[in-house]
Amino acid sequence: MRRRILNTMIAMIVAVGLLLGIPLSVVAWWWVADNARQTLDYRLKLISDQLIRAEGEEGTVAPGSLDTEAFRLLLPENGRLTIRYPVSGGAQAQTVVGVPIEGASMKESIALGQAGSLLLEIPMAQVRDDQLAAVGIVAVVVAGSIATGTIVAAVTAGRVADPLIDLAGRAAAMAKGDFRSEWKSYGISELDRVSRALDDANAEIALRLEREGEIVGDVSHQLRSRLTAIQLRLDELSLHDDPAVVTEAEAALEQVERLSRELDEMVAASRNDPATPSTIDVEDMVRTLVGDFKAAFAADGRKISATFSGRPTALSARPGRLREALSVLVDNALQHGAGTCRIAVDDLPSGEMLRITVSDEGDGVDDALVSLIFRRGFSAGRSTGVGLSFARALVEADGGRLDLTARRPPVFAIVVPAAQATDAPDPDGDDPDPNGVGPAGTAKAHPARVTRDRVPHR
Repeated sequence: MRRRILNTMIAMIVAVGLLLGIPLSVVAWWWVADNARQTLDYRLKLISDQLIRAEGEEGTVAPGSLDTEAFRLLLPENGRLTIRYPVSGGAQAQTVVGVPIEGASMKESIALGQAGSLLLEIPMAQVRDDQLAAVGIVAVVVAGSIATGTIVAAVTAGRVADPLIDLAGRAAAMAKGDFRSEWKSYGISELDRVSRALDDANAEIALRLEREGEIVGDVSHQLRSRLTAIQLRLDELSLHDDPAVVTEAEAALEQVERLSRELDEMVAASRNDPATPSTIDVEDMVRTLVGDFKAAFAADGRKISATFSGRPTALSARPGRLREALSVLVDNALQHGAGTCRIAVDDLPSGEMLRITVSDEGDGVDDALVSLIFRRGFSAGRSTGVGLSFARALVEADGGRLDLTARRPPVFAIVVPAAQATDAPDPDGDDPDPNGVGPAGTAKAHPARVTRDRVPHR
């Protein structure tokens, strides 16, 4: 930015310098020539007065009596004077004073009638030297003006660009979650207003995040307390004499433990706790999810099924995100869809991404609602309008993507980074091939890079 401002200002200064310098140079050139001619004319008048006095009352000059030394004193430097004057008998005599001039010359003459005439010359090279000197002075003045303007432009560009760069850095830090910057004054009213607005937004966002963090902590504490109470009751039911009751109690205990783990992951994610990407057995996760929803679909007279192809293994920093997002899609199919809900897991042709699709046989999504269904708070039915927005945010937090790939019947697709078999860590914690080379010298596959930067959707 500083360079752009500086280049723009220098270009303007140079343009103004040329617009003023060129006419000034032409004027200086003409002025020097005109001044030289005026000087010659003035000297000719003085010489003519001297000549008229030398002629006396008769109006003639006696031969050999003309005082040339008096005229020589009135000549300009390197000048040459030609005098024509009358002598006795009505004849005209000519006297030349000064050295001969080689090359072009500037001439000025004056006619004195019967008293004769005068011709004064100076070398044109001498006039050209004066003209070039005048143009040189103008050029030096213009160059000095441009240099001074460049210095002023550099100072001004720095004064304007540095605060803007600083403001951009503060805005970028706020976008990354750093709210420690304070308001600064730059001495420029407009920039100070922007800086003050950023400081107010900074304080407001920090306060809201602090409140949200406190709410998340309170909610997680209350949920853990209730989950612990439920777990204790289920532990008592697991000791019941009826095997059916024990089976249901153990299944409920498993769901409580899973909910507790997902709660821990969500709380950690809200605090930006770092997590190491790990592999997920997507087939096992999907089969467990199908088992959880199977009874609900059966109660509605519907079915849920899953198919797998390739190696359904994904890479995720927090496995609960993918499971929760997939649960939202299956629950949407249960609440708003019809017919059989089908979950399909397969590898994309590149082998670096894994695709999970959820579809049903319902009426699908109206064309007018396609761009709105992922917007937070929007709902075409009686739901809260949070599910799909939340699911997309969870998937994108792990470097994936959630989209509606078909409208009627509806097909939702989750694409997440895939993990090869060699991506899984060694159970003993040792790398069987520290050089990164697999069997028979083949290159060892490395896990795909997971980007956890959330991309908001408006």
